[in-house]
Amino acid sequence: MCWIFADQSRRLFQSFWKCWCLHEGGCVIFTKGTVKKIRKPKPWKHPQPITKTQLVQLRDEFWDTAPHYGGRKEIWDALRAAAEADLTLSQAIVESAGVIVQSADLTICYDERGAKYELPKYVLSEPTNLIQDG
Repeated sequence: MCWIFADQSRRLFQSFWKCWCLHEGGCVIFTKGTVKKIRKPKPWKHPQPITKTQLVQLRDEFWDTAPHYGGRKEIWDALRAAAEADLTLSQAIVESAGVIVQSADLTICYDERGAKYELPKYVLSEPTNLIQDG
């Protein structure tokens, strides 16, 4: 089974450009010219109030272990750079790295080989219940 994502409406199309087979047993097909504009995640709340220091520690732990989740290290590096950059630079980074953005907030992405990259919101933005250190 192949899903063809040609636009945000997720309509199915008969023609396609490339197909990436995924672990779920299907394929995702992205047509030419479909580049999602990156945006920050919607406001979110951490399960308990968290300090900036704790948030940085969570982020560092995630990025240190991310390559062990699968995928390619250079894509993880590009995603980290995109997560830490402003939106315009983030867009350029993911496009130049060949990252396929499924969720515009970068929480779900793929590389050109079909490997899936899931990013937690805490590496992409700050929670609404962030508390100041000290």
